[in-house]
Amino acid sequence: MEEHIVPTNRKHHKHHKIGHKHGEGSSIDFYAYNSGIRRWNPTFKVSFSALTLILCIALNNPYVSIAVMIAMAYLTVIKGRLPVHAYVSVLTIPITFILLGTIMVGIDFSTQPIGQYNLHLGFFYIITSEKSLKMMCFLILKVFGAISAMEMMALSTPSSEIICVLQKTYVPQLFTELMLMTYRYIFILIDVNINIRNSADSRLGFCDLKTSWSTFGKVASNMLIVSMKKSNAYYDAMEARCYDGQFMVLEETQNIKAKQVVIAAIFIFFLLALWYITK
Repeated sequence: MEEHIVPTNRKHHKHHKIGHKHGEGSSIDFYAYNSGIRRWNPTFKVSFSALTLILCIALNNPYVSIAVMIAMAYLTVIKGRLPVHAYVSVLTIPITFILLGTIMVGIDFSTQPIGQYNLHLGFFYIITSEKSLKMMCFLILKVFGAISAMEMMALSTPSSEIICVLQKTYVPQLFTELMLMTYRYIFILIDVNINIRNSADSRLGFCDLKTSWSTFGKVASNMLIVSMKKSNAYYDAMEARCYDGQFMVLEETQNIKAKQVVIAAIFIFFLLALWYITK
């Protein structure tokens, strides 16, 4: 089983057109292995991403958030040579959660038109104010900037290398092993779910509402059964490869270039200066 030993010293090949769509998790790993900044030192990438994320949240400045979004998109799309449509596709899910989670910051409901702006909907009003809308927009920018920093790391650094970096920071081994197993297994189940849904869809399992509900229940029950079978099969595969309770992750040494450190330091200084000027 490939979860037992996760090689990261694969030879660097020329990039091919990215069209892998067998589950979002598999696509993220595929993009990471084919990223133009894949050969950068993983410790540097993880540290830079984490520091940028912390500054984006701590400084709480919309201009800083916009600068982070632009810089992370540049690293991922331009330097990493990731197609724009792939980058937008990966960001679709977090963007949806951001909008759903922050929209309630900007609006409220009341039986009286007490807001600065009011929308009457029969029995109640949707109320808001300029201050609330401004706060909502700032929060969206801050969260999206932080997610952009994390996406830069995820789309340029394979999961096994991220695990190695965490191990160097003395994160408990049990925690990192659970992360690796959970990460791998979640996307195995996603691929299985896609196959089951495609099979049901080809048999008109979602042709109307009643049939869709019935098909959803059958897909859910099948997922439970398949997940139990696959967990047993993968554990047997791990034991057949001498699994003794510890994952052996192979790591390739990548040197940190002075130029990268200097540019990263300049960018961090720029964010601090931008915050100071616009606060």
